Amino acid sequence: MPAMSDRAIRNLEHLRRSASTARVLNLLKVADDHGHTDEWAEKPMFQTPSLNTSLIIKHRLRRNETDSFPGRRQVATKLVLPIDVNDLKTGGRFVFVNQIGFERVMLEAFGLPPEHPDIRTLRLMDQLPSLDPFLLREQLRRGGVDAAPCYFAISEADLAKMSAFVEREVEPLVRMSLGADQDTSHSSARMANKILSNTPGDRLEALRLTLRLEPEQYQEGVFCWKGFLYYKWALSSLTQDIAKVADEVSTISPHGPVDASAREYIRRGRSVLRSNIVQTCDKVSQTLRYYDEAYAGLTTRGEPLAFRDFLLEAPHLFTRLGDQLGAIQHIVSFWRFRFNPQSAPVQVDELIDIFMDFETGLMGRNLEDLAAEFQV
Repeated sequence: MPAMSDRAIRNLEHLRRSASTARVLNLLKVADDHGHTDEWAEKPMFQTPSLNTSLIIKHRLRRNETDSFPGRRQVATKLVLPIDVNDLKTGGRFVFVNQIGFERVMLEAFGLPPEHPDIRTLRLMDQLPSLDPFLLREQLRRGGVDAAPCYFAISEADLAKMSAFVEREVEPLVRMSLGADQDTSHSSARMANKILSNTPGDRLEALRLTLRLEPEQYQEGVFCWKGFLYYKWALSSLTQDIAKVADEVSTISPHGPVDASAREYIRRGRSVLRSNIVQTCDKVSQTLRYYDEAYAGLTTRGEPLAFRDFLLEAPHLFTRLGDQLGAIQHIVSFWRFRFNPQSAPVQVDELIDIFMDFETGLMGRNLEDLAAEFQV
């Protein structure tokens, strides 16, 4: 496991204080906040203690890192182990999940064989495009990992809002099944609960048969459909915060002396970062429109094959959407944490690190490549 760079160590110190985001699962802070509780001890996310105080990061690969993997990928799951959890200035070591030699590293560093449950948990995380707590919880449940609620920062209010949103989304599908003149409120709630809980049911099975999908294809497609529904809700709930953060990025200045090169980088960074935030939101909206069109084909135009094609493509589209929106969610949540009224003034080195981190997370294909990929 290689050691972290000086800049990464500075970022590690910042991350220690922040809550988990869509890009960072901060198990060190979870341990700080809940390590004294029974639920944390009885239902750990990992059986290996050092993994249960790690940081897990969705990391956009740089050019010199892509050769570490057997296949082509843009984002990897980075497992960071602090050398001293009480003093992060000592740095840490890291490994990418499923990098070449991953099993050997985990065996040598932790004594974990390839079939160990913790290895499986890491691989379940690696299958997700982001570490958003709602989708992470559902993915781990699908894989048989029943971690305590303290690992997932999901409020009851947000769960209720998400459920209500999904009910509204599935109502056209229920109305199509029952008839336009029927009261669909109860049936919509039941179907939303089945989708959100991965619970099979007659109506979902009927939809599978209508779409002519094999059970495995359908199960994976419905999970990604749930991801689309979640991300659609998340984007609508983030809209005002995104605009506010983009405006603040344009005006923020560091505290203390700033040399000419740093001043120029920050000037450029403000413009580039704000532009990238706007472009990424446009890409997210474009991907969601692809889903909306397919769903409208099923529910209003009598074209079930359009939605069938969407479900078959959903795993790939879900990965792209999660990568895009996860970067935005991370920026908003970290910005809220770092730049609240009680925060200390930001120094120039830290502000440059934050801008660099955000820019790296927003890097991606241009809109023309995206349109060709989605065939829209």
